[in-house]
Amino acid sequence: MSYQKKFMEMAAKQALSNVGTQIGGPFGTVIVKNDQVIVQAHNCVLQNHDPSAHGEITAIRQACQKLGTHDLSGYELYTNAYPCPMCLGAIIWSNIKTVYYGNTASDAAKIGFRDDFIYQFIQKNCQNSQILNLQQRDRSLTIKAFQAFQSNNNSKLY
Repeated sequence: MSYQKKFMEMAAKQALSNVGTQIGGPFGTVIVKNDQVIVQAHNCVLQNHDPSAHGEITAIRQACQKLGTHDLSGYELYTNAYPCPMCLGAIIWSNIKTVYYGNTASDAAKIGFRDDFIYQFIQKNCQNSQILNLQQRDRSLTIKAFQAFQSNNNSKLY
């Protein structure tokens, strides 16, 4: 599969249609396979009161629900902006291997979307307690679920 401008136009239309709606930010996403649109979605953070309801996450959730799977191997994602760290993680976890984006992370920063400090936090091994106080505690209690998962023959990795 290769880049198709018509799918980026759809993502851009989703983003533009969201402006001024109080649904969410100006972000739109389309997921395709074999030149067929699976879902079109936009950012729903404000409407859903859900900070994770970015356009890419919303599209991945809808596609997985529609297809009855958590594995989107072979699908492509078109988005009007470079994915934030959370969305990059979800894209990777869903096994999408190709993402086409329009606007850069700098473009998003110029209109007030603040992903840059998250990238920096990750680059510095999540060691800035002013951003997030991340503390490991009581591993002896929590490791039991991992051990049970590992020894259970019915456990399924994803």
